[in-house]
Amino acid sequence: MTKILNPRYKAPNRDSLANQLIPAWYEVEKKNLMSELTLVKKAAITADGWTSFSQDHYLTVTLHWVRDGQNKEKVLKTKAVYKAQTGPAVAEEIDGILEEFKVRQKVVAATVDNAANMSVAVNTLHMTKLPCFAHTLNLGAQKLYNCHTISNWVARIRSVVVWMKRSHVAKVILKEKQELLKLPKHMLLLDVKTRWNSLFLMMERFCEQFSAIQAAAIDPRLRKPMQKDKLAIMANEDLRKAEEFVLLMRKHYTSTLAVSSDKSPTCGQILPILQKLQKHYTVQADDPAFVRSVKENIWNDLSKRYQDADVKAFQEAATVLDPRFKSKLDRDEIWDRVREAAVAANSEAAADELSEQGETQRQGDKEEEEDDYTPAVKQRKKTALEERFEEEDRELQALQQQQLPESMAQRVHQEVQLYRSLPSIPSTNNATLWWWDQRHTLPLLSGLAESYLCVQASSTPSERVFSTAGDTISPERSRILPEKADMLIFLHKNC
Repeated sequence: MTKILNPRYKAPNRDSLANQLIPAWYEVEKKNLMSELTLVKKAAITADGWTSFSQDHYLTVTLHWVRDGQNKEKVLKTKAVYKAQTGPAVAEEIDGILEEFKVRQKVVAATVDNAANMSVAVNTLHMTKLPCFAHTLNLGAQKLYNCHTISNWVARIRSVVVWMKRSHVAKVILKEKQELLKLPKHMLLLDVKTRWNSLFLMMERFCEQFSAIQAAAIDPRLRKPMQKDKLAIMANEDLRKAEEFVLLMRKHYTSTLAVSSDKSPTCGQILPILQKLQKHYTVQADDPAFVRSVKENIWNDLSKRYQDADVKAFQEAATVLDPRFKSKLDRDEIWDRVREAAVAANSEAAADELSEQGETQRQGDKEEEEDDYTPAVKQRKKTALEERFEEEDRELQALQQQQLPESMAQRVHQEVQLYRSLPSIPSTNNATLWWWDQRHTLPLLSGLAESYLCVQASSTPSERVFSTAGDTISPERSRILPEKADMLIFLHKNC
């Protein structure tokens, strides 16, 4: 078809694509990204490991920042690693990737899973480590498997689901009953302990198809093996427990979705969601024993999370700087820390600006010196007015430097008071866009807010990269070189 459309066109061959065109495209896009990153002031990362079909281990690092009121996200690298994945080794690999893209000093926090080596790696890099909230919620849900009362009930329903999925005749009969009862023609789902919310999804589908399952159980076309006997004795009590479980765990499920969305959910959402879950999982006097057991097992695990003082302080500041949730933690000690952070950040920015101005002036003086053929001239000649008021100017500059912290603190205090007086915005609004609109009204706080709003609530951005990696390093392409795989993943996710 290509030859008919344009007989003069010659399609590139495999060698040309793999060794010339794709590497050249990658180099161009990488340079463009590095040029864009020079404008970034503060950023955050997510990182995670993955094992390919060919049993090669990869580490992915994604970078997140805020620019002009928009959350930005880029995949930096999907690097093949051949060392044992100890904490120091992971730290060295992450540090190398950040140094390659020249953002090491701009990263304020890292969101990773709860693996011990990741914790050690982030602490080695001296970054604030935020545990992945979606992974944390899943760990809390996994505690239900350790409760004998719940696990025995789950095992009974799981055996029914497994039998219905393995038997071809049972599948056919189930579809007939679904059509007869006008139920959705959905397959039964099986839970996997490490898969997020799979137990909830299995029970939700079981409740939906319970009538069809019972109708299939009494169909004479099915034989009477041991598993079918279990199927036949599925009682309304099991349905009642499943309905209670689904009703109870739905908020857990939606919380996971909220922090795993594609819209870059920030870490300021974590504490407000935990507050809602705490209220939801509080045991009531009229709760049945089954519901009480579910609540206690989950909240006993979640209540132990995010107790590190530095992590908690970081999350509290991120929450109050999110205009959607600032009223959730309206405590004076939190606002005091925000004021201190704003004064420090803006004083540092002002000092850097003065330093840059001084460096620019020194460079100008140096250029003048290099252009001047008289070695005795060491600096720019001052004007008569500058010489006349040299002492007064020096005293004025010293006074301004002394008054800078005090005046900065006053301005930050005024902005914090104004920000606290403003009404919260709905959760459907974009927090980063709100701060962009307020950048002239709240200039000192808006810069600080960006450094918190770029931090992710979960590590799902790096985990999503592995879906692309799985398509790239497929069984049919299992021998692709890691360098080529990194290029393809980089181009697919960033372009």
